[in-house]
Amino acid sequence: MSSNYRNFRNSVPWLILSLEAVFIILFYFLFSDDGPPRSSISYPAFQDVNHMVIFGFGFFLTFLKRYGFSSTGFNLLIIVLGVQCSMLTEGLLVFLLQRANEDGLKRITKAAVSMTAVVISTGAVLGKTNPVQLILMTVVEIIVFHMSRWINKIFLGVPDDISMMHVHLFGAYFGLAVSSCFSEPPPRSEKNASTPKSDLLSMLGTVFLWVFWPSFNSVLAVANKRKVIYNTYFALAVSAVTAFVLSVLTTKDGKFRMTHIHSAVLAGGVTVGYAACSIEYPWIAMILGLLASVITILGSYCLQRCLNPALKIHDSSGVHSTFGFPAVLGALAQVILLAIKNWTNLPRLGYLVMFHIGAFCVTISVALITGFITGLILNLKPFKTIPVSKYFEDQFYWEVSFSVKL
Repeated sequence: MSSNYRNFRNSVPWLILSLEAVFIILFYFLFSDDGPPRSSISYPAFQDVNHMVIFGFGFFLTFLKRYGFSSTGFNLLIIVLGVQCSMLTEGLLVFLLQRANEDGLKRITKAAVSMTAVVISTGAVLGKTNPVQLILMTVVEIIVFHMSRWINKIFLGVPDDISMMHVHLFGAYFGLAVSSCFSEPPPRSEKNASTPKSDLLSMLGTVFLWVFWPSFNSVLAVANKRKVIYNTYFALAVSAVTAFVLSVLTTKDGKFRMTHIHSAVLAGGVTVGYAACSIEYPWIAMILGLLASVITILGSYCLQRCLNPALKIHDSSGVHSTFGFPAVLGALAQVILLAIKNWTNLPRLGYLVMFHIGAFCVTISVALITGFITGLILNLKPFKTIPVSKYFEDQFYWEVSFSVKL
């Protein structure tokens, strides 16, 4: 273990310093000015998104009883590095494609939103990756996500705000593909479990995400921001109510289970993100929230008993049922709503349906292919994959007192 620690100490600081030096140099050449003086995004809206990705997701992933330091600490590390990488990738694509430059506040807000994909992917490999692997995964995923988004924008005509909502879909399936390349932990591992205290901290992150999710869905909306906030709130409300109902009905002892509440209360916000600006009546958003919660809880049972064991995938925090399934449901809902709205114009209807389905297929395909390749790369010896016996353990990376360890 001591030799592994020395290698870890020598590799992580130099990797971070090298990346930061590259970022500073590229920022010097790509961002010589702040863009237009007026911004379509307010600072409070940016604050909401920033709080979500750092505080909300940081505590959302603290359910493992011996991995709390790593969950919050590594989350902050990859976000601050990933936001810089995201801005550089977007700026480089704008420069190469000769597009209009955006103001600085909008650029950094889009970078923070795009980091949601990385944080979701991190949840799938939580406890099984070291900081070097997480940093490399962050850089690769951000670059690939922006390339996928620009393909959808240029070739399939997907609006900028809608293409950014693919973060849930991309992050979930990229993370699952990466996770498939890692060894599974021993069944019923003592460390791969939660405690009441860790569940409480994780639920704190969930509540924080729930509160700020309407800002997340509406921050990049070009028009109808109030409608997006309105629809998102009611979808979240119904998904939360449904989560409590299904939790009681699906447990043997008829009690609430924190796992159900932790995963399903956010499902409505994920699902409604694609079509929130086009939903005319709140009852439609409420139905989507109900269906999202149902598919999250029932889907988690199917995944744990059937799909994950067959594919040998260990999804640490259940990102497939929490973000993947609701994102797929939202994609289908958007296509159905487009079909209902344009059913009298058949030529336009066929065009819209084909291109929206194509955008979702491109997003999932790119995420799965690049995620699997990234997982293979991260498991190479130079990146020092930790042994299975050290999974879900803070002590391998942090100074942990005896009382905290217990």
